[in-house]
Amino acid sequence: MSNRPHKNLEVWKLSIQMVKEFYQVLEKFPADEKYGITSQLKRACVSVPVNIAEGAARTSKKEYHYFLSIAAGSLSEVDTLLELSKELKMITDDEFKNLMGKIETISALLKGLMKYVKA
Repeated sequence: MSNRPHKNLEVWKLSIQMVKEFYQVLEKFPADEKYGITSQLKRACVSVPVNIAEGAARTSKKEYHYFLSIAAGSLSEVDTLLELSKELKMITDDEFKNLMGKIETISALLKGLMKYVKA
């Protein structure tokens, strides 16, 4: 058990894994997307575990919930960018299904944690 509270959260662990998987998929994106979808997806992906961690370190439930809310917003951004990547044929159907499954799982866990923190 870690003395850093976020490291004990399943949602944080899964979001770290999601970032790693996105980075692997993004290596195959066209070079001309380096400053477009690729860059934006990287920032949005990284924002999810970073904001979960920052929220978990806060001393009030209100602050914690606020940062979880930012993480949820970033996850929605990732979802939309993933949809765009599929529509633009930058990812395969299998990659899309795998990554979307991760997003759905993290979203459900994040919503549950937000509900718990707000109670």
